[in-house]
Amino acid sequence: ARTWLKNLVAQTFVCALVPSTGPPVLHRIPNFFSLQAMKGLTCTMTLAAASKATVGLGAPGPTCEQTDLSLLQLRGRSDRVHVEEETTGMQSLQLFRQSDAAKQAHKTAYFGKLAVGTPPQEFTVVFDTGSGNLVLPSTECQSTACMMHRRYDRNSSSTALDIDADGSHVNPEGDRDQITITFGTGEITGILFEDKLCVGSLCTPGRFIGSTEESDAPFASFSFDGVLGLALGQMAQGPEFSFMHRIAEQGALKKPIFAVFLSDDDRYSEITFGDVQSTKFLGPMVWADVSRPSGYWQVQISDVAIDDKVVHGVCTNCQVAVDTGTSELAGPTAVMEKLEKMLDVKSDCSNFDQLPKLGFVLEGHVLNLDPADYVDRDETAPEQCSSAFMSLDVPPPNGPLFVFGDPFLRKFYTVYDTKKKSVGFAVAKHETMSHERAAAMLVALGTK
Repeated sequence: ARTWLKNLVAQTFVCALVPSTGPPVLHRIPNFFSLQAMKGLTCTMTLAAASKATVGLGAPGPTCEQTDLSLLQLRGRSDRVHVEEETTGMQSLQLFRQSDAAKQAHKTAYFGKLAVGTPPQEFTVVFDTGSGNLVLPSTECQSTACMMHRRYDRNSSSTALDIDADGSHVNPEGDRDQITITFGTGEITGILFEDKLCVGSLCTPGRFIGSTEESDAPFASFSFDGVLGLALGQMAQGPEFSFMHRIAEQGALKKPIFAVFLSDDDRYSEITFGDVQSTKFLGPMVWADVSRPSGYWQVQISDVAIDDKVVHGVCTNCQVAVDTGTSELAGPTAVMEKLEKMLDVKSDCSNFDQLPKLGFVLEGHVLNLDPADYVDRDETAPEQCSSAFMSLDVPPPNGPLFVFGDPFLRKFYTVYDTKKKSVGFAVAKHETMSHERAAAMLVALGTK
């Protein structure tokens, strides 16, 4: 039998044990929306003996460890919105927003509707560029966390298929492959299905993981049901598990792209499949090619800037992973320590109004964040301030690495081109964003 293990930031692949003549089967451990310094993630896979002669029934698969990964426990309100428009080859979906009880801007999650099966069963999922697979609770799960959410019922769908990790069909009553994902704060065990998946009017057959057991913490605290991975193909179990691959393969999209607009308040947010929404951004769009074959939407930045002045040597040739499933901003420890000293955020917020713009140099442009984007200021105690960045150390070649989550994505409209493997950035058009202010958020080097 062959095994294969690969660790990257906020992702883990584990291959199933298969006969030596077969290819390795990869399994992505989803990052589930936050990068909050969690240690000790492990995962195992149990393979049914029927299709894997080299593995005994119930035998554990390889075990992996993962650091700097966690499930952000969001226990706050959920502001509900709805599906909006439908255009040939294009679909826009409005998103829900969940905030933590303290109403901190940097602890939020955005999620929308997904329909699975025939007739359709509706779920809410985070559209996550940091993972590659769809994960949903199933009716096989009787855990409290599952019972608190909508659960996928394969017996209620005429198009449902039960599959193993290699895609082969199995008897739902017989032995089958099982995945267990263990986090420092929780655990999910699941089995594999194939069924019809729909975002609005865009539909495709697709494969996914249905959980059979979930721990209460932290899954019971989430308003949404699961996660739909939109990372590049390397992060998916296989092409059939990648929603974007399958929907593009169906010829249903005007363009093989999707775009994300996150509101900076509780108003309209959306994800658009098949094209961009020109009404959602201001000024030019800067494009950057994906810089590493990690499966992340990962691009290279040349350095950082303070008030549009490049500070050389702070983070030369750092990488940035753009992650819609993460509620935080994270970066290398050494860089974070330098930035902490340079920014000098006072804990009592006494210098908040004098703090500079913090920028990242990308393709000859500076993408700026305002103090409100990189400082945590609790609404319940506004006199308490701290840097919103977290430390995250990823060695080369995939690092040094920043992870830009929701705070960055509220500032910039982002477009993900699966064919060209590139990411576009433009200033998000919020009600408070003027053309003049937008011009100060995305600045071409040498123009100031």
